[in-house]
Amino acid sequence: MSDVKTSIDQLVKANDVVLFMKGTKTMPQCGFSSRVAGVLNFMGVEYQDVNVLADADIRQGIKEYSDWPTIPQLYVKGEFVGGCDIVTEMTLSGELDQLFAAKGVGFDKDAADKIREANA
Repeated sequence: MSDVKTSIDQLVKANDVVLFMKGTKTMPQCGFSSRVAGVLNFMGVEYQDVNVLADADIRQGIKEYSDWPTIPQLYVKGEFVGGCDIVTEMTLSGELDQLFAAKGVGFDKDAADKIREANA
């Protein structure tokens, strides 16, 4: 399992934004993964998607790596942000915008505002 943890650690550190999800950014395989990928895609965020359904070791390993039991899991600049509920709340409150801005991650502010307007 240490090899898996090393692989996960390298992925998280090598990419500014990483989403461990069920499926891919273009074809999510569950509603929660679809929601987070949809937010990132709509906001124009460049991110690495990791399909946990393609590798059972990664699927289990990411839960242990983050000490978080569910997938999807979002990482920004090596830091675990959270799962679907947390990312949704952060998007609607504007905290996700603030995090991306503080970490130097490019995103479309107008798109983020549209998400909030549609959910107001």
